[in-house]
Amino acid sequence: MSLKLDWTCLVGGGPQGDLGADPRELELAGDRHGAVLAALAADRSAGRIGFWDLPDDGDGVAACEAFAAARRGRFENVVVLGIGGSALGALALHAALSPPLHNIRRHSRNRPKLFVLDNVDPVLVSGVLALANPDTTLFNVISKSGSTTETMAQFLLFLEALKSALGDRWREHVVVTTDGREGALRPFAEAHDLPVFTIPSNVGGRFSVFSPVGLLPGALMGWDLRALLAGAAAGRRRCLSTDFAANPAAVLAATHWLLDTRSDCNVQVLFPYSQRLRMLADWNVQLVAESLGKRRPDGRGVGPTPHKAIGATDQHSQVQLFAEGPPDKVFTFLRVQRHAQDVAIPDAPSELSGLAYLQGQSFGSLLDAEARATFIALVDAGRPCCEILFPDVDAAHVGEWMMWQMCATAYGGQLYGVDAFDQPGVEAGKRATYALMGRRGYEAEAAAIRGRRLSDPARVIG
Repeated sequence: MSLKLDWTCLVGGGPQGDLGADPRELELAGDRHGAVLAALAADRSAGRIGFWDLPDDGDGVAACEAFAAARRGRFENVVVLGIGGSALGALALHAALSPPLHNIRRHSRNRPKLFVLDNVDPVLVSGVLALANPDTTLFNVISKSGSTTETMAQFLLFLEALKSALGDRWREHVVVTTDGREGALRPFAEAHDLPVFTIPSNVGGRFSVFSPVGLLPGALMGWDLRALLAGAAAGRRRCLSTDFAANPAAVLAATHWLLDTRSDCNVQVLFPYSQRLRMLADWNVQLVAESLGKRRPDGRGVGPTPHKAIGATDQHSQVQLFAEGPPDKVFTFLRVQRHAQDVAIPDAPSELSGLAYLQGQSFGSLLDAEARATFIALVDAGRPCCEILFPDVDAAHVGEWMMWQMCATAYGGQLYGVDAFDQPGVEAGKRATYALMGRRGYEAEAAAIRGRRLSDPARVIG
């Protein structure tokens, strides 16, 4: 079974009331559907959009699987050194496809622990340094450019630790994922005869989960990569449909774009009702924010604000705001039809007779009821909502959903009139970091920063 999208409550005049995409404007968006698909197809043919073709790279999957098979049983830990798109995909897949609480389970080296070091907070870095025994740990350093400040700082630290502990054997504990031609990591890897996996030049970090960025950690962890990519291919087929109303990417992109630009529903809340799907929301935040938050050629800033909520946890922290706060949000619920494990709720003792309604129920049925109840409550509050139903949380359905989101984001770039595949705002921050850290070639930026006054003592407390 494939994913199911129900977008009834995204259209104005639906059960949620007037706040929704205008049916007439949706019809106009449908009229543009062929042109949008053609523009995306042209970019794909020109080699600008590479993520669409990743599910077909059988040789790449086989290489990852062969690498992992040759090292099966050798390592207790896999540590991914990466940030942003080099980390969030692996984190999302780890949460969805590894056993729950995997890293604190007792298990053999055939199923290593996975740590994704996606920050340079010194407490986190020192904690992983103390935990990961160099002799039983494999480090996967991921940077397409080979110059990502955070990742390369991490690599320098762990490289020193490996050399100190293992001498020349350090090379057996490092694998590199980087660009095919450019950057500093590939020549370093070649000079030291390290295994290297290639990120295609036309695949940006936030679109790279089906490249070795996500597949190599997945092979080491034993995830079903073939099912993951088969699901992605199935999602791609649906997202290339010429029938607008049957194309999930087109429907999601167009309704959310109309809600943002016509109804000021700028905040897009992804609300997974599954602990295993929780990190998909983090991955989605980067995908949407970095792709669609841009200045258009006319200089106007556009783009939605993606937001994360987790069911049922955030019913007790955010739903009050969602229901009665400003009507600036649109909600996408992820609901699971069948949970891999379920737990029965025991009968209540007589002293707790008020809990008799839970008799014969399970935690799965409770979570499902919470999801449906919250959906109903938000619809009754006049909030636009849609639901995506996962038959199971497995590799195929996770791959399908991730492909839906990437296709919808690419489609949204066409509607907003921005390039969904660049990130000039991020580059500005990178240059300022280089300047503050004293990197050669950034002296002018450093001088400009020193000359700026960003703090007024009269407005500082403490």
